[in-house]
Amino acid sequence: MTPLLHLAAEQKSADVTDWPDRIGWIVGLLLFIALVYWLMRQGWKWRGTLQGDLPPLPAAPSAQSPAKLELSGRYHGSTSAGQWLDRIVAHGLGTRSRVELTLTDEGLNVVRPGASDFFVPAAALREARLDKGIAGKVLTEGGLLIVTWSHGDRLIDSGFRSDTAAEHAAWVTTINATPKTPLTTEGTAR
Repeated sequence: MTPLLHLAAEQKSADVTDWPDRIGWIVGLLLFIALVYWLMRQGWKWRGTLQGDLPPLPAAPSAQSPAKLELSGRYHGSTSAGQWLDRIVAHGLGTRSRVELTLTDEGLNVVRPGASDFFVPAAALREARLDKGIAGKVLTEGGLLIVTWSHGDRLIDSGFRSDTAAEHAAWVTTINATPKTPLTTEGTAR
């Protein structure tokens, strides 16, 4: 056996002898991670405070006509219209979740298990389109159904992805064919 191979075979890894320093580094790292998460949560809450002027979301009417379209999939969030990174978090609109969408003559009913449901009256629906991204979620071209609607004095884009992406085209056609109610200067439907 050559001397170099003999030395390599005899070497062992050194035992960790400085446990207090190692534990200190681990605790420091965990505290740093906790601080980062706390700061992210504070930023989320601050964004909700800044969007406090958004009126409460309407509830679905108790009596609705038969469904024109239904969709089961994911809700990816809402943003200011045309600004796909300006997430709206007020009233739970920033919470991603599963979704059941139902389009009726009265409007769009958005049912989200584990998050706040909301309703978009038919008069508030502006348009629908296929896009690839919203609020930090990017998919393939046309992978998201984006519904633009008015609420208070804002136009809002909400992003949905169906479990069956082929359904998106029917939603775009139906929503865009719905007669639009003009907005007053205050941003509400006449």
